[in-house]
Amino acid sequence: MGNPKAFLEIHRQEAGYRPIHDRIHDFGEVEQTLNTKERKAQASRCMDCGVPFCHWACPLGNKPPEWNDALYRGDWELAYRLLNATNPFPEFTGRICPALCEKSCILNLIEHEPTTNREDECAITEAAFREGYVRIHHPERNGKKVAVIGAGPAGLAAAHDLNLMGYAVTVYDKNEAAGGLLRYGIPNFKLNKAVIDRRIQVMEAEGITFRYGIDVQCAAIPSQFTENYDAIVLATGTPTARDLPIPGRELKGVHLALDILAQQNRILAGMEFSKDELVTAKGKDVLVIGGGDTGSDCIGTAHRQGCKSVTQIEIMPKPPVGPEDPNNPWPAYPRTLKTTSSHEEGCERRWNINTLEFLGKDGKLTGVKVQEIDWKPNPQGGRPMMVEKGKPEIIKAELVLLAMGFLKPEHPQYPEHVFVCGDAANGASLVVRALASGKQTAQKVNDYLTK
Repeated sequence: MGNPKAFLEIHRQEAGYRPIHDRIHDFGEVEQTLNTKERKAQASRCMDCGVPFCHWACPLGNKPPEWNDALYRGDWELAYRLLNATNPFPEFTGRICPALCEKSCILNLIEHEPTTNREDECAITEAAFREGYVRIHHPERNGKKVAVIGAGPAGLAAAHDLNLMGYAVTVYDKNEAAGGLLRYGIPNFKLNKAVIDRRIQVMEAEGITFRYGIDVQCAAIPSQFTENYDAIVLATGTPTARDLPIPGRELKGVHLALDILAQQNRILAGMEFSKDELVTAKGKDVLVIGGGDTGSDCIGTAHRQGCKSVTQIEIMPKPPVGPEDPNNPWPAYPRTLKTTSSHEEGCERRWNINTLEFLGKDGKLTGVKVQEIDWKPNPQGGRPMMVEKGKPEIIKAELVLLAMGFLKPEHPQYPEHVFVCGDAANGASLVVRALASGKQTAQKVNDYLTK
């Protein structure tokens, strides 16, 4: 701890976002960066607590006090080594993690100004790539082969660790490139896909083989996998989005969120779509159903495509306005109102709204019938009861995006050399939790193959 008084003298400073009038015209990353002096000053605020709850909160067990101190002292290489020891891909989490560690920071409890761990993490990793601190490892091979099915965060983390343990790892994915939802779900304005490509190049240089365009059905894994590999890791995520089967669902203009998010990312990568295939918000009134991060990503994408307006509705009540959450107190993550960069760009937000029917004319969407509702305690216990509150109303919309989460997949009984990890095992969750699950599964595979 280089400066024990820094947290008393230096306030939290975030890099912030590019100006709205500038960023909504492109898909470049919206987040800015601090200069080296300011970044080191922010790192100095870390208090090296006797009981650092950031360790407890991070699914990966990251150690912010250690690498923040190295950053403050100007030893960027040591900072990266300490960071990369627990996190295989800090360039991903440094951009899109909700920073559970920051919410559990002592400084968040005392003055609601936690250390800028996420931004520090991103800065450290970018410096590591820029200065050549990212090494190519050539582990000694142990003669055993592992197949990883799914190249999302969990699969990549499992492949990374298994490769370093000496296994010959082949990663299979149904898409044309690696990344899973990192590539096809998260917009470029939050995570530039060149960041993913850069890491895949490192993994390939270290001996990992990637094979794309191969869709393996987990319900019946082909014998070529079960017979040719010593172990198989299933990291196929949660491919089934939660739908909304109400009247009018078949109308043209009602889409799942990933229909527009994945397509837009593919367009930016150079892929072309016909007019009939194109899902676009240009010139339309857009309604996003679902109040989470995916809904937020739809809002930002709609603005960049040139929408007329965006409304976001959520069936659950409005979260409390932070920074404190009395129902989920520190050091747990507060379930408070979250306003993203996409919300700042313009959006009407409404809560306690139930969707009743999609309305249309000549097969095309024109509006959505909704109704305000309320939630009351269930006398039988369990989930609260939804009750009608207001009269039905119609929200004008030519495009509806369903962003209501994903269904947890069900798996059959697999042979003992097949392991499931990430969202495929636990249901949809955070990227950082998927990384942690991938690492844990890699260790389980190693324990199994070396027992």
